[in-house]
Amino acid sequence: MGADATERTPVDVIAASLRRERERAGLSLTELARRAGIAKSTLSQLESGAGNPSVETLWALCVALGVQFAQLLDPPRPRVQVIRADEGAAIASERADYRATLVSASPPGARRDVYRIAAEPGPGRESAPHMPGVVEHVVLSAGRALAGLIEAPIELAPGDYVAYPGDLPHIFQALEPGTRAVLISEHS
Repeated sequence: MGADATERTPVDVIAASLRRERERAGLSLTELARRAGIAKSTLSQLESGAGNPSVETLWALCVALGVQFAQLLDPPRPRVQVIRADEGAAIASERADYRATLVSASPPGARRDVYRIAAEPGPGRESAPHMPGVVEHVVLSAGRALAGLIEAPIELAPGDYVAYPGDLPHIFQALEPGTRAVLISEHS
């Protein structure tokens, strides 16, 4: 690994950020330089850490890349979050042996929530329709279950996946003890 961000100079941080954002956008040096209205040689120098960029040049590059100015100077750091199987606040159903644990709430700008489901045989967890456009995705990891629309649920085995409109009445019903799943609620 290279030097820590606190040890690198601002020019080094900008160089690495430009390369990262250009590659993320899938642009060549030539295409990014053209879009930003700068010389390819200038961009090449900036990405190698040899240039001394002006605010105007960086601004033009940010516009061409569709990123905020601060992302070149203080790039976002990867966020890793681990929630162990027995951690998190579980919310139980009143009518079924069913617990949902929110493991990832939808951050601003994103439109999905991720839940870990633990259910036992018995009455299924019937859900009233959610907001229009909601789609639920279920991946069964253990046991067997019925999941999907109330009028036609799908039987799932470990590893099976089903997606269904969450804006219609739907159900999750465990058919075996120790049934476990991951549910992703996607909001449009």
